[in-house]
Amino acid sequence: MRPDEADIVTLVGVRLIRHGKTILDGLDWRVRPGERWVMLGPNGSGKTCLCQIISFYLHPSAGSVSVLGGELGHVDVRALRLRIGLTSAALAAMMQPRLTAEQIVVAGKHAALAHWWHTYDETDWTQARGSLARVGCLDHAGQRFGTLSSGERQRVLLARALMGDPSLLVLDEPTAGLDLTGREQLIQTLAGLAQDRLVPAVVVVTHHVDEIPPGFTHALLLASGRIVAAGPVAQVLTRDRLSACFGLALNVEHRRGRWRAWATGVADPL
Repeated sequence: MRPDEADIVTLVGVRLIRHGKTILDGLDWRVRPGERWVMLGPNGSGKTCLCQIISFYLHPSAGSVSVLGGELGHVDVRALRLRIGLTSAALAAMMQPRLTAEQIVVAGKHAALAHWWHTYDETDWTQARGSLARVGCLDHAGQRFGTLSSGERQRVLLARALMGDPSLLVLDEPTAGLDLTGREQLIQTLAGLAQDRLVPAVVVVTHHVDEIPPGFTHALLLASGRIVAAGPVAQVLTRDRLSACFGLALNVEHRRGRWRAWATGVADPL
């Protein structure tokens, strides 16, 4: 696989080894403009590490990584990160609870954790409020981050990721820890973004097929650091492939835009 100039992400032979353990092994993967990807796999399969690699916060041990036309090791990662909208549990934990939702979002323009390190004009604050409106959180613009519900925090972080008009969105388990209401509200928000042609390519990590937002176009299954399958979502989310990925015999159903999977027994290990 060779990088195409139009590709958003291209991985070739990516391998990651930490403390003698292979975390990712020989990954080839391509994300093209406008695609909406969901990444699934068991705990410990390497999903978060893969997100860190494509957002240029982690270097692989081998292979090449090209994102938005820049190859890791040959580009200023600080500048390129400004074009990547990122959410993750680690990032959420670094947010200061006393800041308002609006302040959290506006700082996303510079990929900063707080707004006081940079100067913002009224256009920036207007854009921050627009991002909050886009995810249904404008009413919480002046509310302190620490007083928001878990679901509201995730939507504020999504608004932060949208600040600055990124060219790639990487959302690492945005629904983790949410109750039913918060989860469904966030899924509806992501489904709306999936239909928006102005939204760039998106990669969302989850453990559960029922959390795949309607409108997502592609899926990647990762297990033991290797890609089990990657491609159009309907071709990837089959009974055999999901069963192989999770090591559990599964039935799979797609109804009214949502996916569902349930166990029927134990699958053969990979």
